Amino acid sequence: MFQENTLLDWENLVKKQLKTEDIYSVLNAENLEGVEIHPFQDQIEYPMQNLPKVAESTYLVSKYHQNLEEDVLAFLLEENVEFLSDKSIFINNKDLAEHIKLEDDNKYYSLVDVFEIENGVLNVQLAKELLAKDFKRNICIDVSFTQNCGASIVQQLAIALSKCKELVENFGTGIFNKLIFKIAVGSNYLFEIAKIRALKLLFNQLSKEYNLNEIPFIFAETSIRNKTKSDAENNLIRSTLEISSAMIGGADAVFSNDFRIENNTDLSEEISFKQQIVLAYESIVNVFDDAANGSYFIEDCTQQFAEKSWKKFIQIEKEGGYSCYYQNLKVEILAHAKSEHLWVEEGKIKLVGFNIYPKKETIKSVEDLYQTENLKAVRWSEIYE
Repeated sequence: MFQENTLLDWENLVKKQLKTEDIYSVLNAENLEGVEIHPFQDQIEYPMQNLPKVAESTYLVSKYHQNLEEDVLAFLLEENVEFLSDKSIFINNKDLAEHIKLEDDNKYYSLVDVFEIENGVLNVQLAKELLAKDFKRNICIDVSFTQNCGASIVQQLAIALSKCKELVENFGTGIFNKLIFKIAVGSNYLFEIAKIRALKLLFNQLSKEYNLNEIPFIFAETSIRNKTKSDAENNLIRSTLEISSAMIGGADAVFSNDFRIENNTDLSEEISFKQQIVLAYESIVNVFDDAANGSYFIEDCTQQFAEKSWKKFIQIEKEGGYSCYYQNLKVEILAHAKSEHLWVEEGKIKLVGFNIYPKKETIKSVEDLYQTENLKAVRWSEIYE
């Protein structure tokens, strides 16, 4: 049997290790999400049940390359490819989604967002056309773009819920099991695990408002916000950790964007995909529904994200919903993006090779990168490049 340790035992050990009596000022973990971090936890107030996923085993998705046809079961398509068989096809192009010829032995998933980026308006006609297709999942709720623009986790989750609510209001509750959520996974490893789990909780809660008990299909890809032009090897490490977060969080499908921001090749795309293979076959974490269940810290963060995001969702709905509140959302996202970028500039968010090991001088200001009222993806390292 393990010896039971008390809070006092832990405090005495940490005081010795940190060589200070004031350990909590050292361990205080400031964050932009407003999540309260507890350095010591030995219980969770409201233990969670297992959070299931839709897919039996996480889809490991690759960009299409002919030489991978025999080995890869799931492809991301930007253009039509004929004669694919027994594949899961994730369609990432509007025109392709509208005109693709379906094969009986393939499964099709649309990654086409039906909300306009410029004004947040729902494209009802496009949604109707996609819903008429014989896809496994017809409508994508894309919050990956907002992550790459600098939205907070709370903002991302609230937007996902608000888009979902607007779709239900337009097309009825039958749309719940036709949705796929596309998210981007950032570099805060444990927070990102909690983000995916919170999305499951929130979607399930929203479905219960309509007397249903649905779980979301989640497509998770690596972020580009923390990637750099000149440090591809570190990008590879960053994206490996992001895919790990996605699998542990319980994503149904994962996709690695090319770790090279510039001068990418077929080989770099293949290496990016094979990160998933290594993680899946070395750890088999992709087969678990909820590998993080029982972690006090992650469960606490999951609940905090869910509560904060639900409150933000309610606020958006009181203002008329996603499309009506979109202009305000853009202002709020840009404000958070600037704050986050300032933390990078100040070294509070570490970016190896730029603001630490070594520390470089900035050549652009944060304000220079956000001179537009419209949302755009911005990488942290752009102030140094």
